Formats: sequence, C-alpha cells, structure tokens
Amino acid sequence: MSTTAIRRDTALPALVAALAAAVTLVVMVRVALQSSRGQQWDDDAMRTVVAGRDTKLTLLSGLGYVSIGAIVAVVVACAGVALLRGKVRLAIGAAVIIGGADITTQVLKHSFLDRPDFGLGVLNSLPSGHTTVVASGVGAALLVAPGGLRPLVAAAGGFATTLTGASTIVAGWHRPADVVAALAVSLLWTGLVAWRLHGPRTPVTGTFVSALLGCGAALAFLVVVGVRPAYGWVGFTQASLVLGAVTAITAAFVVLAAAVSPAE
Repeated sequence: MSTTAIRRDTALPALVAALAAAVTLVVMVRVALQSSRGQQWDDDAMRTVVAGRDTKLTLLSGLGYVSIGAIVAVVVACAGVALLRGKVRLAIGAAVIIGGADITTQVLKHSFLDRPDFGLGVLNSLPSGHTTVVASGVGAALLVAPGGLRPLVAAAGGFATTLTGASTIVAGWHRPADVVAALAVSLLWTGLVAWRLHGPRTPVTGTFVSALLGCGAALAFLVVVGVRPAYGWVGFTQASLVLGAVTAITAAFVVLAAAVSPAE
C-alpha cells in the first residue's frame, strides 16, 4: 500500500521535472549563448520565419498586453481561484511560481548572463521575459485549477504560450533559445513549488490532448495571419522545424506542468 501511495504522489515527478528544466536552461546558456556555433544556429533559426507589416503589427499588439499589469492580474486571479477553493497554500504557490520565474528571468538576462561577441551582437536576450510571463502564469493556473478544468487551462495556456513565444521570434525580439530558456525557467519554478506542495497525481491524458490542440491552434493562427518562411518554399523545411520545435516544446511544458501539479 505504501509503495502505491509513493508511486502516485507528485513529489518525485515534480523534482525530476525541475531538474530537467535546470539542465535544459544550462544547455541553452552554454550552447546557444556562450558558443560561436550555437549563436549562429540560433540567429539563423530566428531568421527562418518572417511576416509582413500588418501581420507584425497584429502580433506586436498582442505582445503589448504582456506586462507588469498582466503579471499582477494573473497572480490575483490564481490566488482568487485558490482561495475560493479554500486552498491557501495553492494561492501562495501560484504567487511563488510567477514571482520566482519572472524575477529569475530578469536577473539572468540583465545581471548574470553575458553574450560573448561572436559578431552577432552582444545584447543578451535570454531568457525571453514575455514568454516567461505567460508560461509562469500557465504553470500557476494549472496548479490552482480543479482537476476537471485542467484540460481547458492546458488548451488556453498552450495557445497563449505558443503564440507569445513564436511571436517574439517572428518579430525579431527573441531567438528560439530565448523562448526555450523561458519555458525552462517557468517549469523549474513550477516543479519546485509542486514538489514542495506534493500530493496525489491526476490523469494527464486529457491535458495532453488539450495542450496539443491549444499549441497547434496557435501555430495554425500564425500561418493564417501571414507568418511565412523567410526564403519561400526553399526555406519551408527550416521554418517548419523552428516553429514546430517551439510548438512541441511548449506543449511538453504545459503537459509537464499539469502532470506535477497535485490533485486537490
């Protein structure tokens, strides 16, 4: 009986997810930021997708909503849901995820990480602050949401996070590694909080499907509004790989964040 209880608890999966996120973050820093070849790959990947003026304005207008005010609003909303459910510790956990992830990203980007000069610019943009804001909010929302609503949160969160991360790439604000690093930071804090607040696991089949649908819908939206390969059909494969990878990694983040959140 005790073995079954341990196997069904979220503590170990949450700790593993946090460690995997930390390793991913280190790899992004070492490869995409601190190596000449990695910087070139990352820069080339960012330039595989383009959008016309009207499309960029549409995407930038959406990114404009990702702000300090949005962070506060998400914290209040998550805390409100948790408190209505009588789960004070979840309200605190949600605030820690959002605050911890966003502060970590800003400290890493502006005070800790430097971008060596390999001829591709020295202004560090890793991790992406916009992606961290949205992804950490999704992690917090999954933590406080009742089990029955998590698939819906996963779908909406997958859509919002994929759209935000991909939009920063299309707009030329961030390289793909910046987005992946932001997802890693957000998963790291989600995993640590979930490990501390561990409890029974919830089935993730519905969440998995919902996350894929939400992330896929965001990718389809980008295509519909006019995001295209930078080099036409010649660059179709490269552009598909970049946007497909961002979409897949975002879906993995959403599923893992849901899987480690305890059922309460």
